[in-house]
Amino acid sequence: MLTRKQHELIRFIQTRLEESGVSPSFEEMKEALDLKSKSGVHRLISALEERGFIRRLPNRARALEVLKQPEDVTSKAPIGKADNVVPLKRPEPTRSAPANDVIEIPLHGKIAAGMPIEAFETSATLPVPAALLGAGEHFALEVSGDSMIEAGIFDGDYALVRKTDVARDGEIVVALVRGEEATLKYLRRENGRVRLDPANAAYEPQIFDAREVVVQGKLAGLLRRYH
Repeated sequence: MLTRKQHELIRFIQTRLEESGVSPSFEEMKEALDLKSKSGVHRLISALEERGFIRRLPNRARALEVLKQPEDVTSKAPIGKADNVVPLKRPEPTRSAPANDVIEIPLHGKIAAGMPIEAFETSATLPVPAALLGAGEHFALEVSGDSMIEAGIFDGDYALVRKTDVARDGEIVVALVRGEEATLKYLRRENGRVRLDPANAAYEPQIFDAREVVVQGKLAGLLRRYH
């Protein structure tokens, strides 16, 4: 079953597609569902995409396609008439609706690409092109250090991370070490231990007992600002 918000969102998208042939912007979806931020819209879309209700069409603005409807909703049902669905609040017209290819994700401070440092929580957000993110919940961390430069990750870059506690050997992860410090490294497992490998010949791998390392996410993309 879909949650109420997922249900409302897919019906709103379908209604707008039928009315105009163009899916609504993230701002319009946020207003229609009375959400506080566009990151909430992104999470709903990711959940619907994972369950096969919608898909994103690459290389197009407002690129959402409804693949199927919930069983108790027909595409022609007017908003507010389906059972157990709260009527949506129609967004006020805007002079120019923003494209939905940019979303805001939480920016959780700095992470070391060198010796581990603490990754801390903040209330800041970072605008990110949606094309850089796949399904799932994401957050961003500012990279500090040069131990991953041979992987193209430089000091001052923003690492875009998909939240997960599972990763395969060879993937670049955010690893929490001993419950205190976070670092960005290649993950390797050997003989019951965890090795965190840098991508810089000047640094040595860091080896820990498996219970000392917790995966917090996998690298999904990078943003770089040029000054």
